[in-house]
Amino acid sequence: MSRQPILILATCFILGIFFQDQLKMNKNFVYPVSACCLLFFLLTFFHSYFLHKMKTVLLGLLFFGAGIILHFFNTYSSRDHSVPKKGVIVFKISKKLNSTVKNKKYEAVVRSEKENFNAVLYIPKAHEELDFKHYYKAEAYLSKPRAPEHDFQFDYSHYLKRKNIEYQCYVSKEISSTVRSDLNLNERIQQQRFEILKKIDSVSISAKTREFLKGIILADRTEMDAETVRDFNRSGLVHFLAISGTHIVVIFGMFYFLLTRFSPLRFRKYAVVASIALIWLFAALIGFGNSVTRSCIMLTAYFIYVILQRKPDLLHSLSLSAMIILVLDTQQIFDVGFQLSFLAVLGIFWLNQPLLRYFPRQDSYFKKLIFNTITISLSAQLATLPVVLYYFHQFSLVSFPANILIVPFSELIIIFSFLMTILIALQVDFTWINFIYDLSIQVLLKLIHWFAESDILFFSEIPMNIAEVLFLSFIVYLLRPLLLKVDFKNSVRLVTAVLVFLVMRTGFGIFENQKEEILLHDFNKTKVLSLKKGDSACFWIAENADKQKIITFIASPYCASRRIRSLEIKTFPHTVQEVVYNGKMYDLK
Repeated sequence: MSRQPILILATCFILGIFFQDQLKMNKNFVYPVSACCLLFFLLTFFHSYFLHKMKTVLLGLLFFGAGIILHFFNTYSSRDHSVPKKGVIVFKISKKLNSTVKNKKYEAVVRSEKENFNAVLYIPKAHEELDFKHYYKAEAYLSKPRAPEHDFQFDYSHYLKRKNIEYQCYVSKEISSTVRSDLNLNERIQQQRFEILKKIDSVSISAKTREFLKGIILADRTEMDAETVRDFNRSGLVHFLAISGTHIVVIFGMFYFLLTRFSPLRFRKYAVVASIALIWLFAALIGFGNSVTRSCIMLTAYFIYVILQRKPDLLHSLSLSAMIILVLDTQQIFDVGFQLSFLAVLGIFWLNQPLLRYFPRQDSYFKKLIFNTITISLSAQLATLPVVLYYFHQFSLVSFPANILIVPFSELIIIFSFLMTILIALQVDFTWINFIYDLSIQVLLKLIHWFAESDILFFSEIPMNIAEVLFLSFIVYLLRPLLLKVDFKNSVRLVTAVLVFLVMRTGFGIFENQKEEILLHDFNKTKVLSLKKGDSACFWIAENADKQKIITFIASPYCASRRIRSLEIKTFPHTVQEVVYNGKMYDLK
């Protein structure tokens, strides 16, 4: 506790959040917990010998209870808004979401006669973009997203409730608007971002380059085409588009360089403070995403340590940033981006220096750049691998060489993209700069596409449950002692853990393969019948159904969940309405 107090307290706080989320204690439990937390807090001020020895435990229980209390008050509970299924709604936009094939999606605040409520809004893709400075009025169909039929499916309704959203609105007709006079500060900032995005859309560069520019600087990937997103995912370079530590450090460095080079000498000592203020303004512009907020807090904490002439501590900064984010919104702990962002930093802290010991001496900038790129990429990927397998059930070995080749150039790409954004925002148009930038990004995207097409190194439908995630994370934890000191004890410990993990996976596979299962799945307006026996499954689909989408959204998640090794897809005539199997009838209408 004396070495990493903030990390331990943050861990207790997170455990409290998970405890409340799993058991869902009501106010009859939470109020006594609040009283206990107040008691623990008061006891920390007493200085008896016994309480001094118990102070660590009391603080841990205090933060554990605080996690329970805050998550209780931050958990959305369904309310009856008396909302008609069809009617005229008035709404304002709060966030742009990723578009679908047919629709643009937004998070919106809908105004009703009784109270306001949050909803996901769908409008036809041909409609012009909605902004933050208008109220909109339109006829819409309102519905609540359904819970999934089966356990292997993504629970979209639960995901929305974590964001305090309970309804979906489908707008198909004319939308009228009126200018708002009540914009708050955040909405004014988001409107400025929206206007910069619109200016980028008007620049004479290719569509893919425009979407890349909006993603890498303004954190807007809502209109990025599916093929490009797939390439970044399969090549393991999706973090390149996420505004994270690399982006913030590079942008901070740009601000600091400009302030120290082009400001009077007497103001240069304030360059660090001014640069930190500017990156927080940048974070506000792009919407305070998890990774950018974490990076800004960590960078701010680092320089506070420097200014106070204390040794910076990465774990203190990381723990503090996690605490601040979770105190503001405890639901963020369940966000995949939040988990991957913090795990990547923990992995770099835990494994980067031990891995560097196995490389030649870094006696030049080039060697330092290359070797650190390799070790940082490997550390981050090892730390996030268990969670990636759990959520996405896929992994590509090509991600490692792709990161080594492309990440060293990330600083140049970020700087160039940032300067392009500034020029576009100021409406300064240099055709030759646009051409060079467009050509550079097109080459980059083709290279990433080439990596993504390496199917032989791409593995999908990898089964992984919580127990396996925890044990695989423990194996990653054991790598550090072995890297620092290769001896018999550390080697046996790691090998034993790997063998136990393999036995565990084999046991889960045998248990799952003992089951036989017949399921009827709803997909859009069609029915899909699946039959499982052992480690094999067969999916029957209508001959006019979208086979690829059914594989993506039903068959693949099912195979990962049920540990299927052999999958077969068969079709039946679309006129078939009923199927009888083992004496049981299944309605396919």
